[in-house]
Amino acid sequence: MLDPTHPIAMLLKRDRRYKLDAYAFVQESLGYAHNALGMGREQAAAEESPELDPERELERHLTGQELCEAIRRYALEEYGYMAKSVLASWGVHSTRDFGNIVFNMIEIEHMKKTEQDRIEDFDNVFDFDVAFRRDFKIVPTESKHG
Repeated sequence: MLDPTHPIAMLLKRDRRYKLDAYAFVQESLGYAHNALGMGREQAAAEESPELDPERELERHLTGQELCEAIRRYALEEYGYMAKSVLASWGVHSTRDFGNIVFNMIEIEHMKKTEQDRIEDFDNVFDFDVAFRRDFKIVPTESKHG
């Protein structure tokens, strides 16, 4: 069970729009974007000074649109034709919801942003009906029983 004093627990109590699974999935999608898709350019987060410690690695940053695309691809990989339904069960119905989740996580310091990042970067990145349903077809396999 989640410790009630944990920042995520307090966030879930304050903003009841999204389930814990939605926050976890967005974080997993960020890792998927970096590791599986090779997305993200290296740069310092907004709160860091330009004179970085030379031994410290720069963070790999995604734009709102890039993160939405990574989330879409990860959702399809993980949930296939059920992706839209799974996201909806967590309270996520549009790409703006991804932005709300990201900015909530920034607020509790579980994600970072640059000075250029805006919540509007997540507005209407794609339509869920198109992104999660358009080309999906169930193709029956031939029966082995005669």
